[in-house]
Amino acid sequence: MEPQKTLRKEVEFRGRGLHTGSDTEVIVKPAEANRGIIFVHIDGESRTTFPATIESICLEEERQTSLGNGSVRIRTIEHLMATFHGLGIDNAVVEVKGEEIPGFDGSAKCFVEKILAAGLVSQVEPREYLYVTEPIYLDEGKQSLVVLPYREGLKLSYSLSYQHRDLHDQFFSSVVTPEVFERELAPARTFCLKEEALLLQSQGFGQGADWENTLVFENDLPIRNTLRFPDEACRHKVTDLLGDLYLTGRPLRAHLIACRSGHKQNMKLVAKLLATFNHSQQGSKVSMPKQQPNRGSRELDINEIQKIIPHRYPFLLIDRIVDLVPGVKAVGIKNVSINESYFQGHFPGHPVMPGVLILEALAQVGGVLMLSRPENRGKLAYFMTIEGVKFRQPVHPGDQLRLEAEVIKIRSKTGQCRGKAYVEDKLVCEAEVKFALVEAGS
Repeated sequence: MEPQKTLRKEVEFRGRGLHTGSDTEVIVKPAEANRGIIFVHIDGESRTTFPATIESICLEEERQTSLGNGSVRIRTIEHLMATFHGLGIDNAVVEVKGEEIPGFDGSAKCFVEKILAAGLVSQVEPREYLYVTEPIYLDEGKQSLVVLPYREGLKLSYSLSYQHRDLHDQFFSSVVTPEVFERELAPARTFCLKEEALLLQSQGFGQGADWENTLVFENDLPIRNTLRFPDEACRHKVTDLLGDLYLTGRPLRAHLIACRSGHKQNMKLVAKLLATFNHSQQGSKVSMPKQQPNRGSRELDINEIQKIIPHRYPFLLIDRIVDLVPGVKAVGIKNVSINESYFQGHFPGHPVMPGVLILEALAQVGGVLMLSRPENRGKLAYFMTIEGVKFRQPVHPGDQLRLEAEVIKIRSKTGQCRGKAYVEDKLVCEAEVKFALVEAGS
């Protein structure tokens, strides 16, 4: 279980915005667990707060990612958001005096260096990831994004293909870790083509840009500048994408393949990811498990489950085990069907799964966890006590229960575990269960 992180102490940034050219002061402060990334615009005594989520985005902006509410906005947040995402920072408060986040040298390098110098600290609460379970597509002709399942981390692959004499095709692909982000992505600077430069400034973009903080390409080389990477333009696109993706509000676990996408397409993908996640029907394409799967874990099908616990239909209430570390934790799945016999008489006009059966399903996952240890094979796990039971949400036909059990204490004749049941990301039930472990036939 990976903990959430925040800054050890606050960090101050002062500089000029790339697009507005205005001076800005930014203070990034530590924040408590589960706070997320919060931006606060300060104008004298006035304070306007924007959570760094899709709901706060100014969708009409181009060539930058901005937060706003119609009258107040904070521009060009993508490099700072990429820093939070890339370094694994879950919680921070960003106080901004001015209209735009400073651009510095056109990259995320300054943000990374100062934040790492201040240090990061782990927090008690675990990280919650956004997992993709089926492919998700966004196709807009020359611009496209595809998101594929990839539970090992976040992998970004980007094809930059303008088919233009001033900037040849480039490709970059890597799993993004804090080390990779700091070394391979953060130093990559923003860019444009020579023929775009004057046009963009006439449209109000790049008022703070110069030859040093913006790579202006002509004949596949930057004017009055030197490349940090042969594919620096492509790497900067990956940095922007990493920052935009963090507007889902959670770190993403997937393989994302992008071609020529910019902030506009990135925002559409973020909206599509969240819309898919919020879809209430069974089989949604993204999910938020509470824990990452363990590399040393096992999966069990129904036949293997029946070799460990004695329950059979209709009282076998788990369909499979998707993550088992014997003696440590287990995660089970129960698909709740309208054909379950209890729905005929349990609130038939408004069918809900009986709470005692949710507890029983949790206990069966706990039983698999206890009895999966070699020394306990062949034993039975009987209830001794159930404590701290809380029912938080009803479970309906069509829901999929994710049942998580974690060992608190285990001995030769007793075992105790903590169980939680979820439907998608919503906690529906939790309890602590103590078992007596006895020999079969005793």
